[in-house]
Formats: sequence, C-alpha cells, structure tokens
Amino acid sequence: MSTIHLTNGDVAAESLRTALREVGRNDRVHALRDDLAVGPLRGIDDGPEVRAAFWDRVSTDTKRDFLREFREHAAALQAIARDDTNLVVWHGESASDQLMLRRVCYYLRNNPQRLNEVRLSIRDLTDAGAWAHSRRDRATSVGMFAPAVLQGRLPDAAPISVLRISRLALEWQEAKHANGEMRRWRDNTFTSGSFADLDALILEHVTADWQPAARVAAEVMTAELGFLVSDSIVLWRFREMAATRRIRLRGDANAWRTLELCAALAPCPHQ
Repeated sequence: MSTIHLTNGDVAAESLRTALREVGRNDRVHALRDDLAVGPLRGIDDGPEVRAAFWDRVSTDTKRDFLREFREHAAALQAIARDDTNLVVWHGESASDQLMLRRVCYYLRNNPQRLNEVRLSIRDLTDAGAWAHSRRDRATSVGMFAPAVLQGRLPDAAPISVLRISRLALEWQEAKHANGEMRRWRDNTFTSGSFADLDALILEHVTADWQPAARVAAEVMTAELGFLVSDSIVLWRFREMAATRRIRLRGDANAWRTLELCAALAPCPHQ
C-alpha cells in the first residue's frame, strides 16, 4: 500500500522528501502550509476566508493568494480523508506541529485505522549548536531536523490508537472554540494568548536608540512563549505597533535588511 506523509510547512516537507529519495522511496509528501499557533481558528474547517484574511494582513508577499492556497489545502485534506492510503503524520514538540496533528486526527476520526505518526523531540536534534537546545521548553518542529535524522526515523512510524485519535480530534475542536489570537503548548496542554503578550515582549527589548529590527526579532523568536514565533509574525507586529505609535520604525517595514526601530516615547537620536 502506498503512503502519504503529512508535515507542517514546506521546509519540513522538503527535508522529508530528501530523506525518502535517498532510500529509494517515492512516497508522497504533503505539506500543510499554515501556522496554526497564531490567528483565528473558528470556522477554519468550514471555509478558509477568515484564515486567509489574517495571513493577508500578516504577509509581505503580495504574490501569494492565501484564499486559493487554503481552499486547495482544505480540498486536499478532504480528499486524503476519503482515500484509503496509509498516512504518516510527522510532528515535533511545538504548538503548530501539535495543532496540525490534531487537525489531521479530526479529519480522520471516522477512518482512524489508516493514521500513523512519527514523534520527534529535542533528543532527535543532533546539531549541538541548534538554538532549540537553549530553550527550557525544548520546543521543536519537524523543519528543524536534517534529512539524515528523518531518514533514521522512517522505520518508527507507528499507528495512533483509536482512543487517542478521538481525544486529539476533540482537542482540535476545543482549540477552534477557544479561538485565541495565539496558542501556547506547555505540559501537553494548549492555552490561549493574545498578541498583546507578544507586543509586551517586543517592548522589553526596544530602547531609546535606533537598533536593527532583526536584533529585537531574534530575542523574541528565541524567547519561551509556548510556541515558535516566525519572523513574519514578528515583522507584522512591528508594523502594527508602529501604526499605533508604540514604537518607531525607519527603513523598509516589509524587509529586515534596512529596518531599524526605537522607542516611541522618547525622541530617537540621529534622525
């Protein structure tokens, strides 16, 4: 029987494709391209409009059609659920990966015997210099792992029990109902947060002097917020905070190379 591997994001998918190719397997790899740890979830399985509108606000890529992409993803998930192909969900210990797992379980709840998983954790991260090792929460996503690591875990794909699939599907329903702006993953539990929490952390690293925005972004992206913060989310919050005069920006607000920031309450020097 053929196998479809599901991953959270393109980086993870490409790494897994390389791992499969190197051992002569032509299994299909399908990437689910949505960071479910941020943005509204209510109604996500009924239609993609709300999620697409959120990412249209966040993204600086004017060429992406999120509505079309999310419609295609929903159609692909529905087709996978109706098929009889063996499925393997790859996931790490991060909010986004864990939400992806739960969403897939929700779609497969009536056909659970096809569903398998490969669990990855910080113990599988062989790069001793990886910044994930410095996090107390040990958060990981599949995209962090090299093809060689994924290749070594191919034999470990194991069935998910029917009882666990039912529980994970219910947790997905609960996450959708809670509909927080952000979702944290700690101690095997999801809690909701708001973008105000992220903004407060940004302000902790903003000074009266101009500094590279990328420097502040690095502090935020390595902080332990209960989810892995992407650079696109941080850049969006910079723009939102500048629009409400909580910080000041100079340079291209859609790119990192020239962008600088400083506090808004005091005049920034050297203007």
